[in-house]
Amino acid sequence: MKLTRAQFLKALPAAALVLAGCAAAPTAPADTDELVFDHAYPLDYATQFTADCYADGSTLLTIPDAQAKFLVRPEGAATLRTVPEGVTVLQQPVQNIYLVSTSAMDLFLHLDALDSIALSGTRAEGWYLDEAKQAMQSGRIAYAGKYSAPDYERILTADCGLAVENTMIYHTPEVKEQLERFGVPVLVERSSYESDPLARMEWIKLYGILLGREEQAEQVFSAQETAVQPVLSQKHTGKSCAFFSLTTNNLATVRKGSDYVARMIEMAGGSYVFADLTDNGNSLATMNLPLEDFYAGAKDADVLIYNSAIEGMIASVSQLTERFPLLNEFKAVQNGQVWCTTQSLFQQSMELADLIVDMNRVFTKGTPAANTLKFLTHVD
Repeated sequence: MKLTRAQFLKALPAAALVLAGCAAAPTAPADTDELVFDHAYPLDYATQFTADCYADGSTLLTIPDAQAKFLVRPEGAATLRTVPEGVTVLQQPVQNIYLVSTSAMDLFLHLDALDSIALSGTRAEGWYLDEAKQAMQSGRIAYAGKYSAPDYERILTADCGLAVENTMIYHTPEVKEQLERFGVPVLVERSSYESDPLARMEWIKLYGILLGREEQAEQVFSAQETAVQPVLSQKHTGKSCAFFSLTTNNLATVRKGSDYVARMIEMAGGSYVFADLTDNGNSLATMNLPLEDFYAGAKDADVLIYNSAIEGMIASVSQLTERFPLLNEFKAVQNGQVWCTTQSLFQQSMELADLIVDMNRVFTKGTPAANTLKFLTHVD
């Protein structure tokens, strides 16, 4: 059977797991006299978490690489007599959340669940999402310190029901341990480790389970999945693309070929010029390249997309060529195909379908009208 481009792209995450030796189906947790396994919650793309549903309405969320299990109990459910070893029990809906992972905020917003967040690990000026910024400015959400230096007193006073951290917390393991000693469960968010943008957005289902809004999460995700289908049904555009930023010490930061941004370029009908960049001994999604190596890999790219979420916005190509004169020799620079992302890109994590559509318009139309693009701005 011949696969369409959309079917092939959808099959890639599963194929990657097979090649990595991870094809074995997860085993359901053992039943107890109180917890009787019913079925696995269906996930079409996400590989960084699983969800197992029980007959009494409980759901066990497992995040394997974080070595974490959370048993989410329905609102009003009776207290369990015994809790399986290594499992943290949460009650729907989880409230007074301390949100450190900025990429998760957009998922809460799409679930109309901003009121479940009481504390932020980011100050108001660090938010590019208007609702989050306004909530902090009005005092509805309080700043409780960054991941490495939380305000424990404020967190405890707020009766925090869950801390949602990113993997930076592993640099200060004593903080995670202290929060847990205080009785604050810690969930380490790993959606950014998904290799597929749809997999990353499918994490909204995890938050839907935590908040008792499973149906709404399904609807939001389905809308994003549907939005990208017209692009996936198109033929490959033949356009090559580099996605990068320049550091202050004159290195080019690019995404690895296994990263979800590289997949978005593929889904948009393009070819990512650094697709062959793979693991370099760490789990980071990015690599810093000497400018000479970036030149060799991206000189002939049809399109350059500058990632302003890392090093800030650029207003002109000259801002880049002054630091890296060889950029003037790049095909995309000579043809006027340099684009810049919005700084909100990584915080608007539930709208990746719009970026895929933007990329496709650039690949197919050359210089589409500015009012037809949401995340990309043309740079002269």
